[in-house]
Order: sequence, then C-alpha cells, then structure tokens
Amino acid sequence: MKKKQRLYFVIFVLAALGGALGLSLYALRDNISFFYSPREVAAMRAAGDMRIATGRSFRIGGLVEEGSVVKSSEEAKVSFSVTDGDERLMVHYAGILPDLFREGQGVVATGTLDTAGDFVAAELLAKHDENYMPPEVARALKQGHEEGKARLQQRATGGGFDDY
Repeated sequence: MKKKQRLYFVIFVLAALGGALGLSLYALRDNISFFYSPREVAAMRAAGDMRIATGRSFRIGGLVEEGSVVKSSEEAKVSFSVTDGDERLMVHYAGILPDLFREGQGVVATGTLDTAGDFVAAELLAKHDENYMPPEVARALKQGHEEGKARLQQRATGGGFDDY
C-alpha cells in the first residue's frame, strides 16, 4: 500500500511541475523578443507575417548605413538606416544615443514597426569595442554577404534575370 501512495505522490508532483512550467511559458509568450535582420523583416513584411505586425515588439540588427543618420535639432530624436548589406530598414529613435553609436558600426534596436513600415526603436544598443559584434548581427551580415555573392555569380554566368 505504501508503494502505491508513493507512486501517486510522484505522479502528482510531476503533473504539478509540468502544469507550472506550462503556465509559465504561456505567460511569457508575449514577452519574448525575436531578432531579425533587415532582409528578414522585408521578406516577412512582403509575406504578411504577423510576427512583425504593427505594434508587435521585436529586435533588429545590422550596420548603421553611412550617410543615413539625421539628428533632430530641437529634440533628442534621430533617424537612420540599418542594413545587413542586402536590405535596409529606416529606424526612428527618441532618446540619448549610446556613446559608441556611429555610422558603419553594428547596432541592435528593440521596438516595433509603424504603419509606414519604419522601425520605431524603444531601446538602442551599440557595439562596445572594435572587435565585438552581437552574434545575431554577425550571422545576418554573413548570410546576406553569402547570398549576395551567389546572386552576383549567377548574373555573371548569364542567369538570374528572372528575379527582376
């Protein structure tokens, strides 16, 4: 009889832990912030993907495009373009820029898309030294570079005009 009680107790504890884990994951599902490159955002927008719907928070990353930074003279607002070498996405940020923010450097922004398709950043992070780049940004840039090389090679061999 004692073995049966222990078995029921173990099953109850495992079920309770499973239920608690399930409820925790369900509660956190809206607070998870996914990372996308500008190329992925463009593809998702074209496909009507709801993961980047207007007002839904996510992160983007890439390089601040040279010559794209426009600072407001009246307020602490800045607009700039983030690129992964393939696509670019306009970013608007209101707040104090990180000290290391500059053109040509890596940046990760957390925010939402507005109705015009621009990214409105609530948080902006810049890389902290010359050798560091967030892994997601490095991966997105490498993938964009490899796909760009493949397209150029295809065009050079006489193909690739059907995507225009």
